[in-house]
Amino acid sequence: MTHFVNILRQIATAAGVAFVVYAGKDKSASGEKVNLKLRPVQVVSDIFMVDSENGVLKMRMEADVMERYEQDTVSFELFPDGFHVFSYNESGLLESTIDSDQASHYKYKDGRETWQAFGNVVIKNVINREVMETDTLYWDQENEIIHTDCYVRMYSPDGFMQGYGMESDQKARNSVILRPFNSYGLVEKDTTEVVIDSVNFIGPMAKK
Repeated sequence: MTHFVNILRQIATAAGVAFVVYAGKDKSASGEKVNLKLRPVQVVSDIFMVDSENGVLKMRMEADVMERYEQDTVSFELFPDGFHVFSYNESGLLESTIDSDQASHYKYKDGRETWQAFGNVVIKNVINREVMETDTLYWDQENEIIHTDCYVRMYSPDGFMQGYGMESDQKARNSVILRPFNSYGLVEKDTTEVVIDSVNFIGPMAKK
């Protein structure tokens, strides 16, 4: 989830991306006055952005629609149809993904920024084979963590856990449920199990 701010700046200036600017209009089609602060100053469709460093892919973000709003003390972007975030490790392998029904990014005049994802939020670490499900997720850009106070379900090779509140680094490498329920399920591992990373695997699959 890193570098979202730079990604959004690139979106705002990217050539060939369709956008609609409402600035300068003070009436609707019916001739009635409208409050421009309640309407997006920019709408961007079919977002596909990547961020790389020294030729290594770091992050990819996809969204159907982004709406940008401007107010006196804050500017913000809304993703009414949600977004999909793909984060890669230092070797360029896909490590984690985040999907949600909706999302938002607020930028305040004092320099603070907040990211939120809402509705059917699914966080996956494909390398650790962990999946978390919650309703709301926050990204602390300054401290590089993701967290929530909502109900969380976590599935992993070690078993199933659930509870309220979760905190993790932004790549979902070390996720911790803050207030777990007493009931949980454990999975007994087979030491002979061979695990194949089907997401990052390149080459022919072994015959069964």
